[in-house]
Amino acid sequence: MKIVVIGGTGLIGRPLVGLLRKAGHEVVAASPSGGIDALTGAGLAEALAGASVVIDVSNAPSFENEAALSFFRGTTTNIVAASRDAGVGHIVALSVVGTDRLQASGYFRAKLAQEQLIAAAGIPFTIVRATQFFEFLATIADGYTRDDGVSLPNIALQPVAAADVSAMLAEVAMAAPANGIVEIAGPERAPLAEFTASWLGAHDDPRRIIVTAGRNYFGAPANDATLVPGSGGRIMPTRFEAWLHATTPEHAA
Repeated sequence: MKIVVIGGTGLIGRPLVGLLRKAGHEVVAASPSGGIDALTGAGLAEALAGASVVIDVSNAPSFENEAALSFFRGTTTNIVAASRDAGVGHIVALSVVGTDRLQASGYFRAKLAQEQLIAAAGIPFTIVRATQFFEFLATIADGYTRDDGVSLPNIALQPVAAADVSAMLAEVAMAAPANGIVEIAGPERAPLAEFTASWLGAHDDPRRIIVTAGRNYFGAPANDATLVPGSGGRIMPTRFEAWLHATTPEHAA
C-alpha cells in the first residue's frame, strides 16, 4: 500500500515510517520541511494521490487554547478533504487517553474536535488514543516546577513508550478500520509523582517532588481514572524501568 504519515519526521512519525517501509509499503513522510503542510494544504493533494491509508501523528506547535484549536481544525479539515478526493480508504489519527474527560483544557477540546471531524467525515477511520509517553515526563516535570520543587497532583498515570505507540499505529494502519477508538497504555499504573521521581533520579535532577492536594492535570480537573485506559485498552510491552535504563545517559552511551 501507499501510506502517508502526516508528521512523519517527529518522535512517533519517524519510527512509524521505518516500520511501515520495513513491512514493504510505499510511505510518504509528510512534513512542512518536506513541502507538505497539512495546515495550509500545500502539497497535500499530491502526497495523497494513490494513497490507501493516511496516518496523522502531527501535533500543534502551541498548547495555547485558540492556537491548538486552529491547528487541529485546520489540519484535519484539509486532511479529510484531500483524503476524500484521493479515495483514501482509512484515516488513522493519534489522540490521547482522557481527551473526553479533560474538556476544561483548551488543548483537549481541540483534540476532541479533531476526533469528531474524522469520525464525521464518512471515511473509514481508527482513532488511537495513547496514554502519556514516557518521553513526556520531562515536560511534565518542567510544567509543574516551582522554584526547586516539582509540585505534582495526586493522580494516577499509566504511561507508554513512544516506540510502542509507533508499533501500534503501524499495526492499525495495516488492519481493517475500527471505525472507532482504540486505547493503548503501558503495563504499569502508579501515581504521577512516582514516575516523575524515577525520571528525575535517573537523570541526577536535584528537584524535589511535592505531592499536592490538587486534583488536576495542567489546570483541568482530573482523578485516578482520567489519564488511564478503560478495561478494553491494549497494554503495550515496554516497562518503565527498562525504558529508563535504556535511555539515561550513562546507559545509552
